[in-house]
Parts: sequence; C-alpha cells; structure tokens
Amino acid sequence: MDLQIALLLGQDGVVNGAIYALLALALVLVFAVTRVIFIPQGEFVAFGALTLASFQVGRTPGTLWLLLGMGAAVAAIDIALALKSGARRRIPQIAFWNLVYPLLAAGLVFFANPQQWPLALQVVAALAIVVPLGPMIYRLAYQPLAEATVLVLLIVSIAVHLTLVGLGLLFFGAEGSRTTPFSEASFDLGGIIVNGQTLWVIGASAVLIVVLYVFFERTLYGKALRATAINRTGARLMGISTVMAGKLSFLLAAAIGAFSGVLIAPITTVYYDTGFLIGLKGFVGAIVGGLASYPVAAAGAILVGLLESFSSFWASAFKEVIVFTLIIPVLVWRSLTTHHVEEDE
Repeated sequence: MDLQIALLLGQDGVVNGAIYALLALALVLVFAVTRVIFIPQGEFVAFGALTLASFQVGRTPGTLWLLLGMGAAVAAIDIALALKSGARRRIPQIAFWNLVYPLLAAGLVFFANPQQWPLALQVVAALAIVVPLGPMIYRLAYQPLAEATVLVLLIVSIAVHLTLVGLGLLFFGAEGSRTTPFSEASFDLGGIIVNGQTLWVIGASAVLIVVLYVFFERTLYGKALRATAINRTGARLMGISTVMAGKLSFLLAAAIGAFSGVLIAPITTVYYDTGFLIGLKGFVGAIVGGLASYPVAAAGAILVGLLESFSSFWASAFKEVIVFTLIIPVLVWRSLTTHHVEEDE
C-alpha cells in the first residue's frame, strides 16, 4: 500500500464515518431520552434514499401510503383519547398533523409531478414524507410501553425493524436505486481526485452536527431533551412532557436517518434492506460512546468508517467481521469499568 492508496482509503473511510456518526448521534439521542435501542434507525436511511429515487423516476413512493395509514391510526387513537378525557381543544391539532398534513403531501405528489421539480425540492419533499414517520412510530409502538424495561423496548424495536423491512420490500421491490448527484464537480487535491458528492456528504454532516449542537445548547426544546436524558423523573416534575420529548427525539432521529439516506444515495446503490447494515455500523459507534456520549460516539463512528475502508483493502471478505468485532473489546472494557445497577422489573 502506497501513500496515494492510503489517502483514497482514508477519504472513503471519512465519508462513510460521517454518515455513521450521524446515525450514532441519533441512536444515542433516542436511547438517552426514551431508553429505546432504536434498531429501525437504518430503515429511515433506506426510506429517505428510495423515496427520493422514486420521485426521480416518476413513481409514487410507498412511504406516502405508509404516512397516510399511520397518520390515520394515530389520529383515531389520539382523538378517541381526547374525547374520553375531555381535551377537545387538542382535536384540531391532532387532525391537522395526522390527517390534513399527509393528505396535503399526497395531493402534491399526485398533482404537482415531483419528477419535474429541481433536486432541492425533491429532497425536501422526500424528507417531508419520511421524517413524520418517526414520531408516528413512537406513538404507535413505543409510547404505550414507555415505562417498560429496556429489554421489552428492545424486543419492540426488533419487531418494528422487521415490519419496516418487509414494508420496504413491498413498497420498493428488491431492486436497488441511485439518485442524481448533488454535484458533478471533481477536484484534484495533491493527486487525489475528490468528487463533489463526497464534499457534500462531509460538509452536510458537519453542518448538521453543528446545528444539533446549537439546538441542544441554545433552544428551549433542546434543553428539555437534555433534561429528560439526564433525569426523566426530575424533568417530569419540572413540567417537561416525556411524551413530547420522546416524539421530538424520534422526529430528530428520523430526520437524521432520512437526510443521511439522501446524502449517500448518489454514491451507493440503496436497497430496501441497506439501512440495516448501515444502522448497525452507526450502532457500533454509539456503543463506543456508551450510548451516552455524543462526541465519543461520533469519534467511534469515524473509527468504524476508517476501519471498514482499510479492511476492505487488506481483507475484503472479512471487513464486516472486523468492523463488528470492534464492539467486543469495547463491551469488555465497559463491563469491567462500569458500576452495574440491576433494572427494576
């Protein structure tokens, strides 16, 4: 291996690591706020990429039907509960976000011909369809079990993951898709050719991480999420709704996942089940951070990307084994250095 090959592998590792870092941050966020190990995080990557690809080939994405169906289910449950508890003031808000909004999205897709839209508008439309699925999934699958043990929530996550993978196969088929690159430009940096999409991935990931930092440090909702992550009971006593915190964390996780899928769709073929493997590698990064530290999780995800890239050169047949083996020494070290507390049943 010479220096040029090492630089090329390093470039690929940083690009992949940037995506894994975003997913790791989302996994840490969701676990810190809700205690949910969000295995379906990767499905939002695939849904975001494949929804955008459907727009570009003139097909109606199956995620639109999922948005309509889940919106109707959430609306039916929440309106019934609002009527039962006498909170009729909440009904217009519930109806707008779960019924009117999905119908407006469907109207745009059916009558405005997204295939003819500029790429930026197609990306916004794809995110507008996929991102609301996050809080809807939380409402239907996790909110009724919010006080359950971590093990129960993990089992629910596995069930949600399998359901979404099956729906992905139904909606998009077994064929993979790619989307139009954000940029066709390429740059020669010291003999290394860097294409514009690579810079888009790294730059957009860095910007999103900065935006998330500002959100958590400077906004009221961000501070509410931090408070819930630190002490759920204390946050509830201070008037912070844990239900709102859960929905907001899932909204952010869905946004990060869908945006990551949009970023990688031009540089890799995305299949209905591609997100699972990508999400697992983000999970390895999150485990390095102990599912608690955002900076360490991001650094661990970059390490995963670099390890994967260099492993593909030295032992391509075993690169996945090498990457996932990284989790073993991390778990052993944390087991030896962390004080164990038995969870109440």
